[in-house]
Amino acid sequence: MDEPDGLSDVLIRTLQNSGGTHHQVQLHGIKNEGTCRGKFLMSGFRASMQWIAAGVLAAVVAGGAVSAGAQSTRRERRETNANRKARIARTIQDTYSHRYEVFGGGGYLRWRSGPDLKRNNEITWATSATYFLNEKLGITGLASGAFGNAKVPNVLVLNGDYNPQINEYFFMGGPTYRFRMREKYALSAFVTGGEAWGIFSGGSKGVPSTIIGMWPDGARPAVNVGANLDYNLYPNLAFRVTPTWYGTTFGNTFQSNVGFNAGIVYRFGRLK
Repeated sequence: MDEPDGLSDVLIRTLQNSGGTHHQVQLHGIKNEGTCRGKFLMSGFRASMQWIAAGVLAAVVAGGAVSAGAQSTRRERRETNANRKARIARTIQDTYSHRYEVFGGGGYLRWRSGPDLKRNNEITWATSATYFLNEKLGITGLASGAFGNAKVPNVLVLNGDYNPQINEYFFMGGPTYRFRMREKYALSAFVTGGEAWGIFSGGSKGVPSTIIGMWPDGARPAVNVGANLDYNLYPNLAFRVTPTWYGTTFGNTFQSNVGFNAGIVYRFGRLK
């Protein structure tokens, strides 16, 4: 006779039999139940091992994908840096290959209006045009002006004019040299020489300027030295700040005057 397959068969046979056979059937039931539990545990163990193997395989595949992705990212980053450097080089070439450059703006000048007078503050305007021989060296023509009020001592005041208005105009030319060229900014310096024209009697109500302690009217030799700091908005357009120094020779003496200008630079034309 075949062994019972489960606990239900054992119970049925137990009801049908009696006495000692009852205990025998119970033993068979216990044995079969242990066998079922063993099969269940083995089945669970195999399933667990399959899940573990699948997890290990997934981790290996994911690790390979991450490694490949990291290598690809590094490669793309290197390509991006190369492209960025090439773009910057093109922008620099486009910016500083212009033949002409014009500037317009205004600023401030600290001016001495007479040999024994205190310095006064003046408002300035300035324009310049530069013809570049190459990317670094150019020839600049400059025209600028300043106006303010002289500080005349009370003992020298005539006709009640304590602070007569004065004006100066400068017309100069000379070399400009760029010594730093970058994508966003440039630095250059210039030295110009020419003429300074002073109008010191215009606001003194007919009193000659020399009587009240100022320089005589007229044109005198002058020099101008400055540095340009350009912030490039576009290859052909920039914002410029120019610290500047004027050396003038009114009254057969030498005057030193400092100030600054700020304004817009426009570039056009191309170097051949």
